Amino acid sequence: MLRSWVEADDDAWFVDRAGQLNAAVARVDGHGFEVTPCSRALIGGRSITVKDETDNVSGSHKARHTFGLMLHLLVRERRAGSGAGRPSLAIASCGNAAVAAAVVAAAERWPLTVYVPEVAEAAVVARLRELDAIVEFCPRIDGEDGDPSYHRFREAVSAGAVPFGCQGPDNGYTIDGGRTLGYELAEQAPDIDRVYIQVGGGALAASVAQGLAVGGLPAALMAVQTEGCAPLARAWERIAELGGLGEARRRRASVMWPWTPTPFSAATGILDDETYDWAAITEAMFDTGGHPVVVPEPVVTDACEAGRSATGINVSPTGSAGLAGLLCDDPPAEAKQAVLFTGAQR
Repeated sequence: MLRSWVEADDDAWFVDRAGQLNAAVARVDGHGFEVTPCSRALIGGRSITVKDETDNVSGSHKARHTFGLMLHLLVRERRAGSGAGRPSLAIASCGNAAVAAAVVAAAERWPLTVYVPEVAEAAVVARLRELDAIVEFCPRIDGEDGDPSYHRFREAVSAGAVPFGCQGPDNGYTIDGGRTLGYELAEQAPDIDRVYIQVGGGALAASVAQGLAVGGLPAALMAVQTEGCAPLARAWERIAELGGLGEARRRRASVMWPWTPTPFSAATGILDDETYDWAAITEAMFDTGGHPVVVPEPVVTDACEAGRSATGINVSPTGSAGLAGLLCDDPPAEAKQAVLFTGAQR
């Protein structure tokens, strides 16, 4: 937990510093963090609990992760003393995670480099530059598998940059902030028995699963990907073939490798070539009785339109991909299901 880093006599400092950071985020983005709304909606003939993150800081859930990371950095800076200097921050992303990182970094005036693919949206790149982030475009290289943005990001980290993104294996503290979404959902919808969560790199699902468990809500985790990029579902099948998660962890390369051909979907924010947090998500699915769901591309856009129409929320195809998974999975009529609308349409 975040506050485990802080000595007892520093507790007041930590609370005050978190408040200062939140106020600085509000100056950059127009508002700080608040508990986001959760309500029921009738979609596709089903009563569904919808947790709405589209009006959260930077327009998605991603800033929960980067805010938590920044608190860890501020604690480390306090312990190291004023002369330690600030290392550069780095993230690989082409969308909501990049903007979330840039908002929080700008709040602290902390240097950030964002590694983006050549197909990054112009509006996202413009916002990153407004926030004084350095944007590095990363073309795909013949003979190099996987996301080129992620490769360049890893090179930067090897050279001394601090990973400042939403991938647990790169910086485990990113899970701390993400867990708050699970805590809120457990309090707001204690009756749900399954939750459908869209999965790209995987930190969202890993975080929410942990938050729900801490909150005493053992809802089944349904991990949703699109047919144009479904490395987690592929890994799920390989894990069974290898005899279990323990052996799969020892033989990662036999379970999780970059998706080919080039990933595609209208849900662009979950097109990570690999599910970096695959092991944590798989463990949560095993523990809760969940499973992966792969969504055909037409359902991605249909679900987004249905979600917008039923709720009035300006959700993106990425943000509503969990709903697409629910509609494909067709749970029992008596199921009490929830989805996360995680990002606004820009």
